[in-house]
Amino acid sequence: MVVAFNSAGLRPIDETTWAHPATGDWISLKLNHGPLAEAAWLENVPAMRRNLAHEYAQLGCLIEAEPVVLGGVRGVCQVVKAPIPNAPSGQVFMANIFLAKADRHVMFGCTAEERGITGMREAAILAKLGLTGLEGWILPHPYAPELQGRLPYHRGDDPQWDADFPDHPLSRVRAWVGWALATVAVDPQFAALPDFVPGPPGPSTAPGW
Repeated sequence: MVVAFNSAGLRPIDETTWAHPATGDWISLKLNHGPLAEAAWLENVPAMRRNLAHEYAQLGCLIEAEPVVLGGVRGVCQVVKAPIPNAPSGQVFMANIFLAKADRHVMFGCTAEERGITGMREAAILAKLGLTGLEGWILPHPYAPELQGRLPYHRGDDPQWDADFPDHPLSRVRAWVGWALATVAVDPQFAALPDFVPGPPGPSTAPGW
């Protein structure tokens, strides 16, 4: 396995997916043969972020894209939100860590859905900020200010609120990222492969729901 992690307490779904029995969150690990179809990567972080924001706008909204180091290998963590498919309300949040090499890439991620009454985090933050409407709540996207995605980027997406709402799915996927970065090991043979070099734009690698 390219990425080795402690799966104790997780329920295997298939060879690439595990579920957390208490929260329903699921962890996925996929090795994809072939390079990422991205025109910019770690050599140009602002361009990478802008491109990813536009790619994910079709699904929902890219909340953040941060360079990370997983198991000693440089990569990018993308945190995204989207409407829950085929549901009248609610959102799904995903944190995906991509490790890209010249001829293959790994996606290691955590996905969490809102359950029960939705929008509680947003309503509570609105009240804390003293806002009564969307004015001052919805913000220009930090990576592409002109972008209008399927979901807006707003003040509630800020990680400063995660400690106040530790059980919210956005807080949970961000907490998973911290756990992964601190504990996961990467196969040295994968780590030694030549790094990914961006080429012309291709089909989006943004995962769907």
